[in-house]
Amino acid sequence: MKKKTIRDLTDAEVRGKRALVRVDFNVPLDNGRVTDDTRIRAAIPTIQALLNRGARVVLLSHLGRPKGKPEAKYSLEPVARRLGELMPKQNIIFVESTDTDEAVKATHDPKIHIILLENTRFLGGEETNDERLSRGLAQLGDFYVNDAFGSAHRAHASTEGIAHCLTPAVAGLLMEKELDYLGSALENPQRPFVAVLGGAKISGKIDVIEQLLPKVDKLVIGGAMACTFFRAMGVETGKSLVEADRVEMAKRLLDRAKGKFVLPTDATVSPSLEAPQSAHAVARDAIPSDEAMFDIGPQSAKLFAETLASAKTVVWNGPMGVFETKPFDAGTKAVAEAMAKATKSGATTIVGGGDSAAAVAELGLEDAMSHVSTGGGASLEFLEGKPLPGVIALDDKA
Repeated sequence: MKKKTIRDLTDAEVRGKRALVRVDFNVPLDNGRVTDDTRIRAAIPTIQALLNRGARVVLLSHLGRPKGKPEAKYSLEPVARRLGELMPKQNIIFVESTDTDEAVKATHDPKIHIILLENTRFLGGEETNDERLSRGLAQLGDFYVNDAFGSAHRAHASTEGIAHCLTPAVAGLLMEKELDYLGSALENPQRPFVAVLGGAKISGKIDVIEQLLPKVDKLVIGGAMACTFFRAMGVETGKSLVEADRVEMAKRLLDRAKGKFVLPTDATVSPSLEAPQSAHAVARDAIPSDEAMFDIGPQSAKLFAETLASAKTVVWNGPMGVFETKPFDAGTKAVAEAMAKATKSGATTIVGGGDSAAAVAELGLEDAMSHVSTGGGASLEFLEGKPLPGVIALDDKA
């Protein structure tokens, strides 16, 4: 069922009204300074669209993992400062509380364009989806907008509960974009449809593999999770990370895949992660017993790039190796560059948040993808076919 968005609201529902917008401003901070403002910038189109239609914008977000009470290091005040720098023409204020009379009063001030309220996770009932808190938060706006895709998989008071207490309850432009890209990739992909999965553990991606296997033309597997498949094929994996309790499952998946899997043909190995200078490539069936795979090898990078070259839809989630440590970033870099090339050739390319998004950003290739998701956990659950509570709670389109 399609959800209503801010585009579906009438002028009467928006002009002069308070738009209570749940955003995902869970950004990294260093000494009170935002070090990556991607998520803040991603919310600006929704904020601007509401301002253009005459609404006052009240922003709610969480930051970090405070335990239901205020902690100075998790204050959103530095985020408000950064938002002010990104939107210099707007009168933006930060309110040091959330569900208080002071906060409600501030939302009624016509001179203020944008208000950012303090961290929702400073409130005890936020993560337990407390109904009384949801009703309290609903006093802060005249309608509700959820633009926090990165938090949509959590049923919290500010993401799910509030949508039952304040209507209209609709999706913002970022939420709409996320659902459109991920939804059409899964429901109606242009073919060939290729999924690229990486990361350390097969256990974290089993539901995704199960969900994608019937839909994709090829499923490319990289990262340490490939080693569990190697073990299932009877190949020596040395000191590589292998989930022994998942080997039988990997065998069953290989049988079911009927040639859809594209696994690494070689590996970049080393005695340890602390010895990157000893890194060298070996065939996948020649991993030394005293070494471990930390990245796919150069032949695999070439094979993966060739697989992506003919794709019309690509979804990528998870790095190909320990990309934070050179030279074990080469495989991830090769996939990112192959995806950028595929985009240029007309393919729809979607990066599913998390480490993959971080790698793409580090390489400066964000703009070379069709879409880079702002939600790692949420995009993973979406790919697993799980309903997202923060989306389900929004108003349905007629």
